[in-house]
Amino acid sequence: MRRFLALAPLAALVLAIALFAGWSLRRDPKVVPMALVGKAVPDLALAPLTGGARAKLRDEIHGPTLINFYASWCAPCAQEAPALMALKAEGVRIIGVAYKDDPGAAAGFLARLGNPYATTLTDRDGRAGIEFGLTGVPETYAVDAKGVIRDKVALPITPADAEALLAAAGG
Repeated sequence: MRRFLALAPLAALVLAIALFAGWSLRRDPKVVPMALVGKAVPDLALAPLTGGARAKLRDEIHGPTLINFYASWCAPCAQEAPALMALKAEGVRIIGVAYKDDPGAAAGFLARLGNPYATTLTDRDGRAGIEFGLTGVPETYAVDAKGVIRDKVALPITPADAEALLAAAGG
């Protein structure tokens, strides 16, 4: 009986590991939460990157729009910069949100890689990221003319991703 009691914690640990491993192997790591898809853009007021009075994010949406969360410290954000510049050249309206970044560093990032954004706002404390359900940067949301989020991409955007996002946004 004493041996059984001595081995019970070890057996419980082995069982817990087996359950966790079983759950982990069935989980798809590529699944991206899409809680806001089909819902209105959160009602947020963010400071412009250049300074000044806060602007309502919803007021910056004019027709189909992409909202791109980025940061100067984010290597994948630099990787997607050429694709965003190509979208700008095609006339796509993109709003940039500098996520948990110093405004000076974010401005330097845009000066170095090009500024694809019609408007650039800052989310220094990460509140906008929480409201959007951000899983990391870069992350791009497709918003239709009515301000409803239609799709999102949680990776550096590619031309194929951009085409799908624009189609979802009605652009």
